[in-house]
Amino acid sequence: MDLTGDPTGFSSPLGQLVVLAALLTSLVLLLRWWWQNRGKG
Repeated sequence: MDLTGDPTGFSSPLGQLVVLAALLTSLVLLLRWWWQNRGKG
């Protein structure tokens, strides 16, 4: 699988890091929202 012509930048370590950080951030926000809603009920 050749990723040298990848326009999204996923082939570079920096691109993977950005994607990983975005996933972790969304996961943390989702957990916090769920935890707050759980506490109210």
